[in-house]
This record gives sequence, C-alpha cells and structure tokens, in this order.
Amino acid sequence: MAAADHLQVLRQHGLFYHHGIDLGDGSVAHYLEGREILRSPVIDFCKGQDIEVINHAIASSKSTTLRRAMSRIGEKNYNLLFNNCEHFANWCKTGLHHSQQMDQFIQTGMLGITAMSKLLPLTAISKLQNIVTQTFLDEKSKDNAKKELEKLEELRIRLFKKLDEILEKVIMKVQSEPHTLEITPKINHSRDLLVKGQHIEDALTALASLESRITALLNNSNEKTEYSHSPRRF
Repeated sequence: MAAADHLQVLRQHGLFYHHGIDLGDGSVAHYLEGREILRSPVIDFCKGQDIEVINHAIASSKSTTLRRAMSRIGEKNYNLLFNNCEHFANWCKTGLHHSQQMDQFIQTGMLGITAMSKLLPLTAISKLQNIVTQTFLDEKSKDNAKKELEKLEELRIRLFKKLDEILEKVIMKVQSEPHTLEITPKINHSRDLLVKGQHIEDALTALASLESRITALLNNSNEKTEYSHSPRRF
C-alpha cells in the first residue's frame, strides 16, 4: 500500500467491495455508504478485512489522485447507483466516474441484494443470494423464489408508504416556513428529509432490479421445463 493507491475491502458478509483512496498518512478517503466522504484511519476503513490494491492500466499521477480525493472530503451526495464509493475511488484514480461493480450487480440482481442488506435479516439475504446466483431453478427453488417475490412486494409497499410519509413531511415543512432569519435550519431539515427519500428511491430501484432478475429466472426455468416435457417427433 502506498499514497494514492485505490483500495478495496469486502463488506456486508462478502456481498460487495468497499473502495477508498490511500492518503499516505495512515488514513483513507472513502464514501461511507449513505453518509459522506470521510478521512478515516486504515483500521476503520478495513474493519478487520484484508485490503486489496486495485491496479489501473491508465491512472492519474499521485498528486492528482490525492488532490481529487482531498477536494471531496465532506461531500454528502452519496447515491448507490450513480455516486457510490467505487465511483469516487475510480474518479480519483483515473478521472472516470464509473462503478463496474454496480454494472455487474444490475445484470445479476446482486444490486438489489446489496441495497436490501440493511432492510432484511441475514437469513433472508442468504436465501435471495442463493436464488439469483443460479442459472436454473428446480421445482423447490421455484417455490422458494415465488415466496421471496411475495416478501419483496410487501417490502416495496412498506418503502412506498415510508417515502410518501417523508414527502408529506417535506411539503408540510416548506408550506409552514415563515420568511424569517430562522429559515435556514428548517431548509436544512427539509434537505435531510429529501436525502432520506433519495435513499428509499435507491432501494426501490434496486428492489425492482432484484425482482426482475428473479422473475426472469422463473420464466426461463419454466420454459426449459415445458420444453423438456414436450413430446418429441422423430
């Protein structure tokens, strides 16, 4: 490890990688999920996990990488899909704002599992992970997948209800704000509510990705089953 290195460690029971930039003084700049870009001691960044260094074929200079990382410390614009820890680390190191992990997760349905990891118990996450990593579902797996879809639909309803409650609070807060010098903290409170709403929107988007993956698996498995059972002509 050295200053300006792009680091990654496993998080959420191995579900995904957390990324950061080594600042060369025993600290790491990283986007703490759902919060802000922090400058944390290495021990806090790795949380007991092994640290890997990501090598880039084309990378910016050490000074440019460190300058980029330092310039965004304190930023609070986290977004799971479009502005997460990997986006930040890649941008610091290469100037390109992208997340290969998210691209892969969207395709496989793992994005939904990652987003749901804080909303569901570990046993439920394990069941979902077992389903989406399969390429074909047998009859037992199909039944399990259908049950999990029903649970996800219940979660969707709860999230929509919570989102409506947050938006209603924002509207009420904006409507009740008098034009006085005390308006700033109220605006900040409204902004915090909107950030919470954005996090729920992210979870809903990821949930839709997960549901789509499971539905596609069910459909493909049903088609293969029907084909294998159809009469053959010789």
